[in-house]
Amino acid sequence: MTQSPPVGFDLADMTWPPPPYQSPVPPVTAADGVRRFDGVTYATTPGYRPRLLDVQVPAGEGPFPAVVWIHGGGWLEGDRRYPPPTVPAALLHGAVLAAGLALVSIDYRHSLEAPFPAQLHDVKAAIRYVRAFAGTLGIDPGRIGVWGESAGGHLAALAGVTGPDSTDGARLEGTEGVGGGDTGVLAVVDWYGVSDLVALADHPMPPMPSGGEFPDPYEALLGGTEAERPALARAASPVTYAVPTHGGGDTPAPFLLIHGTHDGLVPYSQSEVLAEALRGAGGEVTLRPVEGADHIFLGAPDITPIVAQSVAFLAAHLSAGA
Repeated sequence: MTQSPPVGFDLADMTWPPPPYQSPVPPVTAADGVRRFDGVTYATTPGYRPRLLDVQVPAGEGPFPAVVWIHGGGWLEGDRRYPPPTVPAALLHGAVLAAGLALVSIDYRHSLEAPFPAQLHDVKAAIRYVRAFAGTLGIDPGRIGVWGESAGGHLAALAGVTGPDSTDGARLEGTEGVGGGDTGVLAVVDWYGVSDLVALADHPMPPMPSGGEFPDPYEALLGGTEAERPALARAASPVTYAVPTHGGGDTPAPFLLIHGTHDGLVPYSQSEVLAEALRGAGGEVTLRPVEGADHIFLGAPDITPIVAQSVAFLAAHLSAGA
């Protein structure tokens, strides 16, 4: 039996193949005036799950500066909706919105779905999407920052130091989603992210979760070992692009690096190396050690000041971009 198309559906408006993204869903407005766009498809690729993002916009007229949040999980797992277990979502989300910033939380392809640079392509696709639909979302397209933790911190750092004019820039930008447009950001917060995959090749990994074989996260990201793919390991390392420019090139965006000094998964030295490289490239960088803290700030006495410093840094730099 043939079914009739839905009321209001017009075949003349349909295109084939469909675009590799969808327009924002209608927002839901909470009692406090915060508008939410949940489960927006910002990029599709045949054979992969759609990449989704959520947007929370403060009450008021706007347009508002925006922070793109990138989750961690060793590039192997994780979810846009959940910060690490040491950081309550209500604390992180509430602090961002209270500062007058919109929050864009994104998913991206995990490394066993597609190796690097697929993850960076998705981050850049999300930034392009937010700019393309900024008017609908109530976001200022000229004031976007990125904030990530662990694997997400690594991707946030890469977003802050790469662009079309970078070494191998076209390969790193990708064409997913909207396909073209500016992917630059005004500020970066990187919580305990990897900065130099080559230097980590000899770093012993701590015990992985039991109950099944857990892949080596670096080998999964690269699709092989660093020795097998040295060029890709360098291409996936933010320090590769944090270099002095000659001939009037742009300096990196301002960075805030926060890292536990007893991090057993990603050594604190990874943030030290990136801070040194950024300063050498003429960039503004603040490195804050969290004394005695392990990965995801385990052992830190209070997470609230860490979140507050991160939000204040983003608010200052994104407001300055007005």
